[in-house]
Amino acid sequence: MIDQPLSNILWLACLFASAFFLTLVLTAYLRRYALASSMLDIPNQRSSHSVPTPRGGGVAVVVSLVLAAGLMYWLNLLAATLSLPILVSGGVVAIVGFLDDHGHIAARWRLLAHFSAAITAVYWLGGLPPIELLGAELPSGVGYVVAVLLLVWMLNLYNFMDGIDGIAGIQAITTCVGGAILYVVVGQPAMGELAIVLACSVAGFLVWNFPPARIFMGDAGSGFLGFVLGVFALQAGWVQSELFFSWLILLGVFVVDATLTLLVRLLRGERVYEAHRSHAYQHAALKYGSHLTVSLTVLLINILWLFPLAYLVAMQRINDLLGLSIAYMPLVFVALKFRAGRPT
Repeated sequence: MIDQPLSNILWLACLFASAFFLTLVLTAYLRRYALASSMLDIPNQRSSHSVPTPRGGGVAVVVSLVLAAGLMYWLNLLAATLSLPILVSGGVVAIVGFLDDHGHIAARWRLLAHFSAAITAVYWLGGLPPIELLGAELPSGVGYVVAVLLLVWMLNLYNFMDGIDGIAGIQAITTCVGGAILYVVVGQPAMGELAIVLACSVAGFLVWNFPPARIFMGDAGSGFLGFVLGVFALQAGWVQSELFFSWLILLGVFVVDATLTLLVRLLRGERVYEAHRSHAYQHAALKYGSHLTVSLTVLLINILWLFPLAYLVAMQRINDLLGLSIAYMPLVFVALKFRAGRPT
C-alpha cells in the first residue's frame, strides 16, 4: 500500500499536470473558435501589437482552475471560504468578460457585476485580514470596503496590464509560485496548492501567448486572473497577516504601473475610462521594439527584487509596510522614467 505522503505527491503531480495540459489543449480549440468566429483584436493606434490576433484564450485558464477548485472542494481539500469566491464570484467576473469579448457591455453594467462579485467574495473570505496601520487595526467595516475596492481594482488593473505578449502570464506564474513558496516557509504548504494549480494552468496558456503571441487572453481571462490573485492575497492575510503584504509585493509591477498610470491620467484631466497606450510597460515595449524584452524584465524583477522582499516580510525580518514601501519605490521611479500615464 502506498504511504500517504507519496500518495499526496502523486495526487498533486497529477492535478498540476492536468491543469497544464487541459489549458494547453483547450487554448488550441479556443484559438480555432476565435479564428472561425472572427473574434480578433484588430491593431489600432492604442494597440501594442501590429497583427490581427485571436482573443479569448484566457477562458481555458478559467475552465481549468474552476474544475480544479470544484474537485478539491468536493474532496474536502479546499475550504468553502476560498472555493466559493473562485467558483461563484470569479465565475461571474469571467462570464461578464466573456460576453464583453463577444460584444461590448456598457461600463456601468460591467462595474456593477464587478462590485457584486467582489462584495460576495469578501463576505465569504471574512473581510480584510486583521491589519495594523500606524499601530491601530482597521475597523471591520472599513476593512470590508478596502477589500472590495482591492478586488475590483485588481481585476481591472490586470485587464489594463494585459497589453503585450506574455506579460500577464509571467506575472501570474511568478506571483503564484512565489506565494506558494512563502506558504511552505511559514509551515502552511497545503495553502499554496491551488496557487500552483493556477500557475500550471497559466503556463499552459503561456505556451500560446509567449512572444510572438498566437492568441490573447481576452477580458474573460485577464479579469478572472486579477480577481483570483486578489482573492489569494486576502486569503494569505488570514493565514498570517504579513503574507497579505508579501502577496502585494509579489504583484508590485502590475499594481504600481496600473495605479500610477491611473493617477497621472487623472491629474492630466484625461478620461480614464477610455482606452489608451500610456502604461510604463507599453512605453518600454515601444522604446525597445520588443514584447519579449519587457516581459522577461518583469520576470527578473519579480524573481530578483520582489520575491526576496516578500520573503523577508513573510519571515518577519522587516516590517510589512516598510517592506512594501522598499519594494514599490524603485518601481515607481522606473514607471515615471518610462512616462507612465503620458501619451506615446
